[in-house]
Amino acid sequence: MKFSLFVHMERIDPGQSEAQLYEEMVELCRIADEGGFHAIWTGEHHGMAFTIAPNPLLNLVDLARRTKNVRLGTGTVIAPFWHPIKLAGEAAMADIISGGRIDLGVARGAYGFEYERVSPGLDAWTAGQKMREMIPALKGLWAGDYAHDGQFWQFPKTTSCPRPLQAELPIWVAARDPNSHEFAVANGCNVQVTPMAAGDEEVQSLMDKFNAACAKFPDKKRPQIMCLRHTYVADSEDDAMQGARDLSVFFNYFAAWFRNDRPIDGGLIAEMSAAEMEAFPQYSAEVLRKNHIVGQPAEVIDRVKSYQAMGYDEFSIWIDSMMPFERKKASLERFIKDVMPAFA
Repeated sequence: MKFSLFVHMERIDPGQSEAQLYEEMVELCRIADEGGFHAIWTGEHHGMAFTIAPNPLLNLVDLARRTKNVRLGTGTVIAPFWHPIKLAGEAAMADIISGGRIDLGVARGAYGFEYERVSPGLDAWTAGQKMREMIPALKGLWAGDYAHDGQFWQFPKTTSCPRPLQAELPIWVAARDPNSHEFAVANGCNVQVTPMAAGDEEVQSLMDKFNAACAKFPDKKRPQIMCLRHTYVADSEDDAMQGARDLSVFFNYFAAWFRNDRPIDGGLIAEMSAAEMEAFPQYSAEVLRKNHIVGQPAEVIDRVKSYQAMGYDEFSIWIDSMMPFERKKASLERFIKDVMPAFA
């Protein structure tokens, strides 16, 4: 089982310094790198203080100079916001700068808020179709002398300049439904999944869909599959419940951004009252304490080992959580010290 860190700048208060948030993010990445993590992932979002990440490749290039061992992944770039030639070249340049450590995670995007602003009129279906057209084009551009005549993009014979340092730059697809899993396997892509706020039955369901896709294409090499999951390693049961309460706030705001029905000023969504959050019991602290990997080290070890037994190759800690930096840091350090040795 490989371990990785999924992290953004997470701004929830207008008084927070974005420069300080960036340095805190870098510090978490440094701890993960020195602690033996396999990879660091960061995504792409626009106009949202909730997850500040306008260009993940920019962050990864900086992290390449501040880390030594970890692979550096986009989790994920939003395919419909890019042109294939532009993404192919920028990802390849990042790969050269990083010494061949880039993994390229690609998704259709999820927030209507971003679609409305970056690509007005875009819907989730069209975004998904753009992602499916994008990935073969990237591979063609990296191979060289590739012409494209698709539904969304057309261009004459082109070669990515530069080409990646790696002989084959790994591509990961964010997948949930069976068709997405099948597309990833058929196109030689690894798979990222997240059960969001659901319990382990969803973790197993996602693995079942992946296994079914692999079985459908027996001539294809089995790709890697990563599970992205909020995880908090607590020092006591009281601390675990506080972690669950923090995650309850996080998921209520996450869902509010997704619904796209609240006022947003200065990139910050309007504050939610306790009563408003109680209207969504699926995000209660009690439910998230059970569904997410929140607990003292022995409990965390057992839960992660169950994911390993399901067949997951990589477990990624989604550390965005509405928690103060010091609590995120303490949990990450406990994961390295008290959890990871059980997987040595």
